[in-house]
Amino acid sequence: MKFGRTLHNSVISKWESQYVDYTKLKNLLKEDTDKHTQWTENDENKFCDAIFNVELNKVADFHEETFKKLESRTRNAASELQKLASESDIPNNSKATACFKEIEATLDDIITETKDLKKYSEINYTAFLKIVKKHDRKRGNNYKIRPLLLMSLNKRPFNSVQRYTPLLTKLSVLFYVVRQHLDEESDVFDVTTSEHSRLQNGERYTAYKFWIHPENLLEVKTYILRRLPVLIYSQVSSKNPEVAQIDPAINSLYFDSPDFILYNGKVNSQVTSSSLRLRWYGQLNARPEVFIEQKTVYENGTSEERRFPIKEKYIQSFIKGEYKMEKSVAKMERQEQPEAKIQEFKKTVSDIQNLILDNRLQPVLRANYSRTAFQKPLDDKVRISIDTNLVFIREDSLDSKRPFRDSENWHRLDVDNMHINNPFENLNKGDIDRFPYALLEIKVKDEDGKENPKWIEDLMTSHLVHEIPRFSKFVHGVVVLFEDYVNYLPYWLSDLEVEIRKDPQAAFEEEKQQKAKRDENDQLVGSLLGTSKMTASSHKTNISPSLGKSYLQERFSAEEQLSHQSDLANKKIPKEPSDETSNLANKTGSYGTMASIFPSFSSSRYARFRRRSVALPPGVTKPELLIKDSGPIQVEPKVWLANERTFVKWMQIAIQLAILGVGLNSAGSTTKTEDKKITTWFGVVFVIIAAFTGFWGLYMQRVRRRLIFERSGKDFDNWIGPLIVGCSFLLALFLNFFLKFRAVKARNSVADITESTYDQTRFTEL
Repeated sequence: MKFGRTLHNSVISKWESQYVDYTKLKNLLKEDTDKHTQWTENDENKFCDAIFNVELNKVADFHEETFKKLESRTRNAASELQKLASESDIPNNSKATACFKEIEATLDDIITETKDLKKYSEINYTAFLKIVKKHDRKRGNNYKIRPLLLMSLNKRPFNSVQRYTPLLTKLSVLFYVVRQHLDEESDVFDVTTSEHSRLQNGERYTAYKFWIHPENLLEVKTYILRRLPVLIYSQVSSKNPEVAQIDPAINSLYFDSPDFILYNGKVNSQVTSSSLRLRWYGQLNARPEVFIEQKTVYENGTSEERRFPIKEKYIQSFIKGEYKMEKSVAKMERQEQPEAKIQEFKKTVSDIQNLILDNRLQPVLRANYSRTAFQKPLDDKVRISIDTNLVFIREDSLDSKRPFRDSENWHRLDVDNMHINNPFENLNKGDIDRFPYALLEIKVKDEDGKENPKWIEDLMTSHLVHEIPRFSKFVHGVVVLFEDYVNYLPYWLSDLEVEIRKDPQAAFEEEKQQKAKRDENDQLVGSLLGTSKMTASSHKTNISPSLGKSYLQERFSAEEQLSHQSDLANKKIPKEPSDETSNLANKTGSYGTMASIFPSFSSSRYARFRRRSVALPPGVTKPELLIKDSGPIQVEPKVWLANERTFVKWMQIAIQLAILGVGLNSAGSTTKTEDKKITTWFGVVFVIIAAFTGFWGLYMQRVRRRLIFERSGKDFDNWIGPLIVGCSFLLALFLNFFLKFRAVKARNSVADITESTYDQTRFTEL
C-alpha cells in the first residue's frame, strides 16, 4: 500500500486539518511530472518553506498544545480525586461513587486521546521522512534536505517516547485509586510496570537500551568492569571449538513477509507481536550450532521466547514445511526423555513452522555484531551487554528480478562462503548499512521494593550514554534497508543525525531538571495514594501481588512515616522502644550497661554504622536468624589469640600494680612513725587496684569468649574498667603527693620552732 493511502486511512476526523498536507507537498515536488523537468531555486524555496515553516510548525505546535491540555486535564482530575478521596469517609456513599465514576470517565477520555495523539505524531513523523526521501531522490542533485529535517525533528521532538512516560504514570495511579474506591479490580494499568518492564518466561526484567558513541565506549566498559565480570562464551558445540571467546561475533537472520507483517506489528505496538530469527555464533563455515528463535510479546506486557537447535542442512526444508524435525524427535525418544518434554518440543516446532507458512515468512535481514556481556556467575539479577560493529545486510529475495539471496537457499552464499575476517567489504553499498554507535542493554531483575543499584542509575544518567527506549535491531535494519516497503518509521531516526555526545556539566544539569520533575510527579502520586490508603487497605483482595508488595507499599509507608514524624514533632511525645529493642536489651544483661546509657560513646565503625537509622524496603522484615548464624561456628585462631593476648596484658598491669603496692607496704616498715601509716595505707590501695585489674581482665576475657560463641553483633570494647583503673591510680598518686607534701611541710615548721626556741634559751643563758 502506498503511503498516501496509509496516511489517509490513519487520519482522525477531529484533527483532520492538523495533519501534514502530503498531497500539497507532492504537488510542490512536481512528482507527477517528468523527472527531467527543470527544478529551479524558486521551486526549492517553496518546498522548503512549506515543509519547514508551515507543515512542521503546524504539526509540532498542535502536538504541543494538545499534550499540554492532556497534562492540565490530568492535573485537574488528580486534584478533584484528592479532594474527593479525603472527603468521602464512607466508601458506599452514592454521591461519592457517582463522582468517582465521573472521574473514571474523564480518565478514560484522556487515555483515549493520549493514544490518538501518539498515533497522530507517529504518522506525521513518517510523512515528513517519506516526502523528504522523495525530494532527495527526485530533486536532490543539488539539494539534500533529509539531514536538515532530522535535525529539525530532533529540536521539536513531537514523536518522543520519553515524554509520555510521566503522563502515563500519573494516569495509571489515578486509575488505580478510582477503581479501589469503586471496588473494582485494577486490571488496566499496573503502576509497577514501566514501558521497559517485561515478564520473560516467568521472571520480570526491566530492560534499558542506550547508544554509546565510539569515543565513550572504552570508558563505559571500564566503568562496568569494576562492578561486573565479563561473561566468557564457550563454543562447545562447534566442530572446531576455541577454548573461549570474550567478544564473539553473532549473526541474527530475521524473517518477515513481503508485506512486512512482523515489522508493522512491532512498530505499531499491536496486541501481540512476534519476531523470528536464526542465530549462530562465529562464521557459518565453522559449522556452529544454529538456533531458530521466536519471541512473542503479549498485550499484558509478558513475553515468551522459544527456540530449538537445527542443523544447517535441514533449515531450508524446514522453512518450506518439508521437514518437521523428525530426527530430533526420534533422538529424544531414544534417549528416553520425558514425554512432556517431547510434546513441548513438537508443539514449539509446529507453532514456529505454521507461523512461517501461514505468513509466507522468509529471511530478509541479517544483523552481524560483536557482543561483550557482563554478569556475575550464577547471578542473573543484573545482565549487561554491549554490541559493537553492528552491520545490517539485506538477505531478501522480494524482487525476483534482482534477488539479494537465492530463493533456494536460506542465506547468502557470497557472505558465508568467504573465508576472510571481514566478508562485508565487497558488498554493494545498497546491500549493507553500518550502525554508527555501540548498543548498550541493561537488564535488571525486578524485585519487590528494591530499586536499581546506584552505580547503574549513575551510568544511565551520565553523559556517556544516550537512551533509546524500545530500540530494536530488527526494526532499525528494516527501516534503513527497506524504507520503501514500509509505511511506519520508528521515532529514533532523527537521533542519528544529531550529536549524542554530551557535555558532562550539561548532562548533570539536565538530569537535575528531570529529577525535579520526577519528584514533583512522585509528590502528587504519593499524596493521592496517601489519601486513599484507608480505602486501599479495605480492598486488599483487589490488589495484585506486584502492586501490593512494591510500589503501593512504598508510597503508603512513606506517607505513614511522614505523618508519624509530624505527629511526634507537634506533640513532642518520646518514642517508646519496640518489643524487639526491649528483648535485645534484656538479652544483653549487665554487659554494656554504660553503652546503653551513652550509646554515642562507642567509637567503633560497627557502632557508628549501627547507630544509623535504616528503613527496610516494603515487604522486607528483619530475619530472626541471620545467615552468618546458620552454619557451624568457625572462628579463626587469631580471634582467640587476640582475646587471650588482651587478658595477658591485663594480668601484666595487675602484677605491676601489685608489686608497687607490696613495695610501698614493705618500705613503710622502715620509715618513721608518722610516714609509716601513709605508706602502708597507699600500699593497700595499690594492691586493691591490682586485684580489681586482675578480676576485670578475667571478667572481660570470659565475656568476649561468650560473645564469640554467640556470634553477637555487639561491640567488644568496654571502657568502664580502664576508666576505673586509670582514675584510681591517678587519684592515689595525687593523694600520696599531697599527704607527703603536707607531712614535709609540717616537719619543717616543727624544726623551725625548735630552732627558734633553742636560740632564745641560749641567748638568755648568755
